[in-house]
Amino acid sequence: MFLKFFRGTGPGVIFLIALALTGLWISAFIDPQLQEQAVYETSPMPLYGILKSMIGTHPLAGVIFSFVIMTAMLFLITWFNTSVFFINERTFLPALLYTLICGLFPGCRVLNPVLPAALLLMIAVMRIMETYRMSGTAFNFFDAGILISIGSMFYMNLIWFGLLLIIGIALLRTGSFKEPVIALLGLITPYILLLGIFYVLGKDISKYFSEIRYNLFGETGGYDFTRLTIITSVLLGLMSLISSVFLIMKMSTKKIKSRKTFFLMLWLLLIGMVIYFFLPSASTEMIYLAGIPVCYILAHYFVFEKKRLIPEIMFSGFFLLVIMIHVLLVL
Repeated sequence: MFLKFFRGTGPGVIFLIALALTGLWISAFIDPQLQEQAVYETSPMPLYGILKSMIGTHPLAGVIFSFVIMTAMLFLITWFNTSVFFINERTFLPALLYTLICGLFPGCRVLNPVLPAALLLMIAVMRIMETYRMSGTAFNFFDAGILISIGSMFYMNLIWFGLLLIIGIALLRTGSFKEPVIALLGLITPYILLLGIFYVLGKDISKYFSEIRYNLFGETGGYDFTRLTIITSVLLGLMSLISSVFLIMKMSTKKIKSRKTFFLMLWLLLIGMVIYFFLPSASTEMIYLAGIPVCYILAHYFVFEKKRLIPEIMFSGFFLLVIMIHVLLVL
């Protein structure tokens, strides 16, 4: 019954999602914190550096900014499925799941560069999918490249998601030589402009390249995993694995556009996992990026699995465990 209600599209579901989001962030508003250990804090990328200087030493302002971006993310996540309709059912479930997934690590509810980067990545994915059956040269890949590149000026590890441009071209287009070149130009154009600005202002460009290397390969501070967080993370991993296998088994029954969208989501998840497990600069902040494909993959499973008992147990268990993490944080 719990899952059945959240699969609906009524105003009550929207209200409860808003309530869940507020409930999971309320303690961050009451006791706002500044993040200090991460690589991107000790050597911020240009746009994040500007954002930090605007926020200053006011942690509450940082939490408010992140909360607003998080709200925008939920809107885009819902809109993406509504516009492409790849889950084949109108549901707000992906937005709720993204809220819960990101709530797994309360320490990430601070000013951070990953949320604006995730917002730009979400828009880039939407631009990529708009090229499906588009006639002529698709300049959307130029736009998507620019969005990912600008996002990397907040959070440098986003640049690895530039691989989605090539993957998107391989999935959606017919092998035009122009489009990979256009995508690459979109990816490098913001950096060419930035280096030009640095040159005019007389800034040390070699220092900037050192900061890029540090943000990509420097070692960030570790996250203090509680026992409950580990249990919840294991459950999320298990649900993601089951849902991914279920999706792959159902892939042949889907329409071509839905199939290609889900393949793009699986690639997005794979890139995120490789970054998290193999780059020392990445930590739990990656949940904002990896949570994008996971929320859709889980929603697909929860909507279409005919045996309702197991999905109900997993969904309810995950929901309650995330709530418990935040309750114990306050106590």
